[in-house]
Amino acid sequence: MNMGKNMHRNRHHNLGNTLHQNIHKQHSRKKKWNELSPMARFGTVAAGIVQLSLLVAAQTDITRRPSAQIRGSKAMWRLATLVNFIGPATYFTFGVKHRPVAK
Repeated sequence: MNMGKNMHRNRHHNLGNTLHQNIHKQHSRKKKWNELSPMARFGTVAAGIVQLSLLVAAQTDITRRPSAQIRGSKAMWRLATLVNFIGPATYFTFGVKHRPVAK
């Protein structure tokens, strides 16, 4: 009798897990490009353009700016700027030594 109850309980438990896994798969599956709405596509392309622009601006600045005007090594900042959005923003905020404003 006990074995029958355990089998029944396990079957319901497994059905619950399967249902939960199926729901999770539906929500966690990445959408393909053609499944995105036009606004989602636009946002993705715009974010990519902004990210690439920040990366190019930071890398160009590192190349042109003398080492004395950069906090830390250029190599470290080159690697740091590869981190999406955060890297270039951190470089321009903390990596560049800003000159005092003349009055």
